Amino acid sequence: MADPRRIGGVDVTEEQLSLSTSAARNLATTTKSVPQMQGITSRWLLKLLPWVEASGGAYRVNRRLTYTVGDGRVTFVTTGADVRVIPRELGELPPLRGYEDDLALDALAGRFTQQEYEPGDVIVEEGRPIDRVVLVVHGKLSRVGSGEYGAEAVHGTLADGDFFGEQALVGSDEGAEPATWEHTVKALTAVTVLSMSEADFQETLGQSASLREHLDAYRASPDRASNEHGEAAIDLASGHDGEPVLPGTFVDYEGSPREYELSVAQTVLRVHTRVADLYNEPMDQVEQQLRLTVEALRERQEHELVNNRDFGLLHNTDLAQRVHTRSGPPTPDDMDDLLTLVWKDPAFFLAHPKAIAAFGRECSARGVYPDSVDVGGHKVPGWRGVPIFPCNKIPVSRTATSSILLMRTGEAAQGVIGLHQTGLPDEYQPGLSVRYMGIDDKALINYLVSCYYSAAVLVPDALGMLESVEVAHGGAA
Repeated sequence: MADPRRIGGVDVTEEQLSLSTSAARNLATTTKSVPQMQGITSRWLLKLLPWVEASGGAYRVNRRLTYTVGDGRVTFVTTGADVRVIPRELGELPPLRGYEDDLALDALAGRFTQQEYEPGDVIVEEGRPIDRVVLVVHGKLSRVGSGEYGAEAVHGTLADGDFFGEQALVGSDEGAEPATWEHTVKALTAVTVLSMSEADFQETLGQSASLREHLDAYRASPDRASNEHGEAAIDLASGHDGEPVLPGTFVDYEGSPREYELSVAQTVLRVHTRVADLYNEPMDQVEQQLRLTVEALRERQEHELVNNRDFGLLHNTDLAQRVHTRSGPPTPDDMDDLLTLVWKDPAFFLAHPKAIAAFGRECSARGVYPDSVDVGGHKVPGWRGVPIFPCNKIPVSRTATSSILLMRTGEAAQGVIGLHQTGLPDEYQPGLSVRYMGIDDKALINYLVSCYYSAAVLVPDALGMLESVEVAHGGAA
C-alpha cells in the first residue's frame, strides 16, 4: 500500500512554512516589456536625408536649361527567340530625338537585324570606321580601349537597352575623315544585339524627306552652346590683354521645372473603449498601439522613398548616372566606378544587407579590407572613406540581383533631400499627425494617422546607381 505521507514521490508530512511562488505571482505585478515588433529596422535613409520644409505641399526644383540629348534606353518586343525594336524607342538615339514620323521610324526598325555573340567575341574594333548602329537587347558588353602606356583599359560596361554607333546616322562633315570607333566592344556574357548598317540607313534616308530635314536640323543645332553636363553655356572670357569686347551672356532656366508634391501614407487606428478603460495599467494601450502604428508608417515611408515610381530614388536616378558591375558581384572596382559618378562630396552608399555582404566577400577574396567609418558613434563599413549603410527596402530580384545607391545630400550641396511639412494639425512627430476621429457605434475609438513626405534630386549627378549587383554566394573559393 502507498505511503500516505508521500504524493508523487514528494514528502508532504512537513507543514509548508511560506507562500509558494506560484501563488505569489497572482498578487505580483509581472515585469514585462512593451510590445515588440520585428519589422522595425534602423531606417538609415530617414535619419541621413536632410529634411526640407515644403510649406505649400510641393517643392519646385529650378535648374539651368539643359539640352536633352536622348540618353535613355531602347525597349524591344520578342516573339519566341526573335527580337524587334519598338519603332518609337529609336527616338532614344540622340540624332532621332524628337522625330515623330511613325512611317519612317517603322521603316528604320525593320532594317535592324538580330545577331548573337558568345563571351569574348568582338562586336566592333577600335579604329575601324563607324559603319553601323548597334542596340543591345540582352547581355553585358565591355568597352575596351588603349591605355596611356599601350595596355588595355576598360572604359565602361554596356547592357540591356544601351546602344552605340549612333554617329552612323549623322555621317561625317564633307571632306572630313570618316568617324571611327573609339573603343573595342567585347561580349562579357552571351549577348543578343540588333544592328543596322550605314548603307541600310542611307537607303531608308533616301526615301524620307522628313527624316532628311530632321537630321539636317540636328547637325545645325547649337550643341556647342552647352557644357559637359548639357546645360546652356555661360559665355565668359579669360586670360585676355588690352580692351577686347567682352562676351555678353545670361543664365537660362528650364521653362517647366519639375515639382515634387508631398505623398501620404495613412491608416485609421482603432482601439475599443473597453480596452482603453480597463486594461490601461501599467501600460497605456492607446499609446502602445499608436507607437507600433507609427513605426509601421515610418517603414512604409522609407520603402516609398526608395521604390516609388514617381519620386523614389531607384526610379529617379538619371540614366547617365547608372553603371553596371563588371563581372556580377560588387567589387572594389565597381564601387570606384560608382564614385566617379558622384565624386563631388559623396555622403553615403545605400545597399541591401546582402549586397554589403557580397561586397565584403569580394574584398576578402582580393585581400582588401573596407574602411570602418564612425557615424554618430556607430561603426559602419565604408569604402574610400564613404560609409555604406544597410537598407532592406532596396529590392533583391528573383535572380538574386540588387542595386547600390550613392548620393550627395543637402540643398547647399545640390544633392538629394527629403521633403516634409511640419506644424500639421495634431502633429505627433515632424511630418506625422494623429487626428482623433471620435467613437463609432461599435465603441471603437478612431484615430487617423497620416505621414507626409517625398524626396527630390536637385541635380542629376547627386545620385548614382550600381546596377545588376549579384548578391548570391558563389560557393567556396
